[in-house]
Amino acid sequence: MGKTLTGRSAPGSERRLRSASMQDRISWAQSACARVMRPLVRLALGMGLKHPHLESMLRDLLLDEATRLWQQQGVAAPNISQLAVTTGLNRKDVTARVRRPADPLPHTELSAAAKTFTRWLQLASRDPALLRLPIAGGDEGLSFEEVAREASRGDVHHRAVLDELMRLGMVAKADANHVELTAEGFVPTADLQTTLAFLGDNLRDHAAAAVSNALGEAPLLLERAVFAEGLGEADCDAVHQWMRERWAALHRDLVSQLSEALTRSGAQGSRRLRVGVYVYHAEREGEAE
Repeated sequence: MGKTLTGRSAPGSERRLRSASMQDRISWAQSACARVMRPLVRLALGMGLKHPHLESMLRDLLLDEATRLWQQQGVAAPNISQLAVTTGLNRKDVTARVRRPADPLPHTELSAAAKTFTRWLQLASRDPALLRLPIAGGDEGLSFEEVAREASRGDVHHRAVLDELMRLGMVAKADANHVELTAEGFVPTADLQTTLAFLGDNLRDHAAAAVSNALGEAPLLLERAVFAEGLGEADCDAVHQWMRERWAALHRDLVSQLSEALTRSGAQGSRRLRVGVYVYHAEREGEAE
């Protein structure tokens, strides 16, 4: 029988946590983590990672989060013993992992290419003639150079931004002096490193919102989904396309609102924000080949 459910991760409460035994809480949390990690394990295996890679990564994450927990309790620099007790790692392992190599993936929030593409797409959504721009400023009105300078606040030369967007397959040269948008969204599938960076950042923040709500942290964050089973593949495809169209309109409104907010704050505010949407469909559990 088909069914449809709507919901989000429920906010935590002290009463609910007190009513559950420690063993119950560990079992429930373990099951939730397994559900979240299953597609990530599929990604890891697909990329050639083995158990030692995943184990090393998990130890580093345990250490990072344990450090954060102690800092939230007023301990600016937790010692080796405190970190070992919190994580369950031995002191030798903690000592060896205090200094780790830098994250090899780019930070998507800081990408001048992404900012420029988003700003250009926003302008073109209002005036389709702007899908094609002269590369440099001149007598033809708005240029790519001006869009890149505004979006990156002059921190990156427009030629470098253009080269990156062309490498990612987001932009193409129309002729020697003009470029045009060739994508409807900043989804750089032509570059594996950038694709993985966006995957990591998007799933991290989605999971962070759900975890914040589950732990009862304030404020409660919007984190909802609609679920249905018993559908045909054509129905799923239709919903997928419908959501793409709605997201395109919402995306334009979001970019406008955020651009205005950045102008008011001079981009000097202390907060960061990520808004996303997703669609996923697959065979019902137990019925796939």
